Amino acid sequence: MEEVEDLNYIYRNRNAPTEARVKDLLSRMSLEEKVGQMTLIERRVATPSAIRDFSIDYYIHVSGYMLGSIFSAAASGPFKNALSADWADMVDEFQRSALETRLGIPLMYGNDAVHGSNSLHGTTIFPHNIGLGATGLVIFYLLLLLLYLVQRIGAATALEVRASGIHWTFAPCVAVCRDPRWESCFLSYSEDTEIVRKMTSIISGLQGKPPQGHEKGYPFVMGRNNIIACSKHFVGDGGTDKGDNEGNTISSYSDLERIHMAPYVDCISQGVSSIMASYSSWNGDKLHAHHFLLTEILKDKLGFKGVVISNRDGLSRLSTPRGSESRSCIISAINAGIDMVMVPFRFKDFVDDLVYLVKNEDVLESRIDDAVERILRVKFVAGLFEHPFSDRSLLDRVGCKLHRDLAREAVRKSLVLLKNGKEPWKPFLPLDRKAERILVCGTHADDLGYQCGEWTGTRVVKSGRITIGTTILGAIKKAVGNETEIIYEKYPSTDTLAREDISFAVVAVGEAPNAEFWHATAKLELVISFNGPDVISSVADRIPTLVILISGRPLTVEPSLLEKMDALVAAWLPGSEGEGIADVIFGDYNFEGQLPMTWFKSVEQLPSNVGSSSYDPLYPVGFGLTCNKEKVIQ
Repeated sequence: MEEVEDLNYIYRNRNAPTEARVKDLLSRMSLEEKVGQMTLIERRVATPSAIRDFSIDYYIHVSGYMLGSIFSAAASGPFKNALSADWADMVDEFQRSALETRLGIPLMYGNDAVHGSNSLHGTTIFPHNIGLGATGLVIFYLLLLLLYLVQRIGAATALEVRASGIHWTFAPCVAVCRDPRWESCFLSYSEDTEIVRKMTSIISGLQGKPPQGHEKGYPFVMGRNNIIACSKHFVGDGGTDKGDNEGNTISSYSDLERIHMAPYVDCISQGVSSIMASYSSWNGDKLHAHHFLLTEILKDKLGFKGVVISNRDGLSRLSTPRGSESRSCIISAINAGIDMVMVPFRFKDFVDDLVYLVKNEDVLESRIDDAVERILRVKFVAGLFEHPFSDRSLLDRVGCKLHRDLAREAVRKSLVLLKNGKEPWKPFLPLDRKAERILVCGTHADDLGYQCGEWTGTRVVKSGRITIGTTILGAIKKAVGNETEIIYEKYPSTDTLAREDISFAVVAVGEAPNAEFWHATAKLELVISFNGPDVISSVADRIPTLVILISGRPLTVEPSLLEKMDALVAAWLPGSEGEGIADVIFGDYNFEGQLPMTWFKSVEQLPSNVGSSSYDPLYPVGFGLTCNKEKVIQ
């Protein structure tokens, strides 16, 4: 500990230039300590001995060896429904173990805060990216306002994440989704590269906005209220053939650069600190082993000086069968440009193999030094050496009214009105909040889990009241007058449908969120789940009906079903603040959202993107009604 506390060592001097601190610390590290910094392990195996004393147990000849980073997979917290203070206790305990090592290098703790601090109970859950993308097609004078909205969401997310002691989020996803059959479509802002590029301003909210003259490509984190961002998944993950998850993107380099790489240029210009490689391939070659794209393009041409990390178990996917030939996979990935490897559980094998490969000169130590320099650079820039522990003063900001109001605003702006009235001269919306009797039904009307979508608490979201928030039903009840009766039935009965005293119905249906594990039929057909079309039809045949579609992508809407509806709203995956929907359907605010993706007529058309010669959508990119008039895109 004497060496750690002696300020004569440059790396411990907060006033020394960052690069001088990096070089000084690197010069003091053993090979095993360097490899430890390159290893990202899952919380469940991150015992104090793994962080602090692992070298004593495993590498007897090494003094003070440590592992440098930890992440929480979905649902991997201190315990079920743990609050931010509980997470802060856990992360701080890990950090204490790290600071007791020979060099006292702090841990970097990460998780997937992809729509708010979504792994923690009671936080503010913002709309998923596909919904935020619906705010991105705006006329010029509104552009800055909406970019500011996304920045504010990033800043609010950063505060709620930092309150838990976590320093790093694996977000934003800046994939350009060209086919809604891609299981992670909900993580994409749009099929339109320009919309995605606008939405990258969330990085300036998460990390803070770099000052004028900041070195291009150099990582930037403003202060203790900000977090380390990670743009993902580099590159082309949203353009795979037929939308296959972890599939193959078939394109020329110029198209890859123009469509899929352009958002990364914007991320790098904002000082993004880390970038995650994609599971997918480009023209048959896996991204995790792609030296040309990871090193020659991302690092050399684009000038990225932050950390390139693997996706979870990304290296194991480089061999067939998966997980075989581990040393060969490590050689390919590290030499290609991967700096930090996400090895959830079998980290001892990874560390052992990489140390061996360096000593055997299959991986040059200069490549290891480059990777560790990048990791240390981010840790210094993020202020982890000066402020390694959580800031408990931020706990009051978690799920606060200001953040929930911001999420509610984002919901309002993301709603896309696709149909309003069966006749052009007779709009159905806004609804009358003083109506005598309203029927609310459908599987998604009173289900906070389905409303928030994937990556909320768990990777594959569960149904029900999984966190704190307001459902569509709850929002409608709050919005109507005291004299209005609300009838709620998930599946309306025959007796209810036969009533003649119901003013109108609100039917909320959608898809069953299953992240990357869709049932094959659902993926191929992109259908409304749980017999949603039958519910819509049975209600709309008898009662004037507004349909609210909750989904992470466009879904199949048959013309005969569309004809029965009086109004149709695409609400995407709006998150915890359902009152944003009530605000708009009852007319307190106008509809502003416009489609960020093509709404196809049938899955046989896919992929169908704006600009293609055979483009014949049900609704085109940019479509959205206001007062029953189509918006004009300028």
